[in-house]
Amino acid sequence: MAELQAEALLLVACPVCFTGNRVPRARLGEAPKCGHCGKPLLEGKPVALDDASFDAVVGHTELAVVVDFWAPWCAPCRMMAPAFEQAAGEFATRAHFAKVNTDAAQAVAARFGIRSIPTLILLHGGREIGRKSGALDARALRQWLTPRL
Repeated sequence: MAELQAEALLLVACPVCFTGNRVPRARLGEAPKCGHCGKPLLEGKPVALDDASFDAVVGHTELAVVVDFWAPWCAPCRMMAPAFEQAAGEFATRAHFAKVNTDAAQAVAARFGIRSIPTLILLHGGREIGRKSGALDARALRQWLTPRL
């Protein structure tokens, strides 16, 4: 019985205070809140991560994490931003969405070998399971994510 209960719970990192929260998988769509700070766990919006917060979020979640490596001066990055926000809402119960400004988070960008932006990396369990470079529109982003999430 304890094994069934453990399988039904999923660790989800709070995008505000970075606390890991155990949430029943079946209740991910019911707007769960952080047990520590009370903020929504799955708002359906990308969260900005930096060198200090990246591992706190990625390391405290069993959900997939889709990371957009971008920079404010990059026109294709800005062009893709609305599609990324839309996907964050659409896939809110299946993945965390995060944005990493490569100018401000150079250590994380170097760790993942980011050579061009925008670059999307899909992580699960802290491991990279997918990568896509170049700007994507909403349809192409959905097509890339759907079979992986």
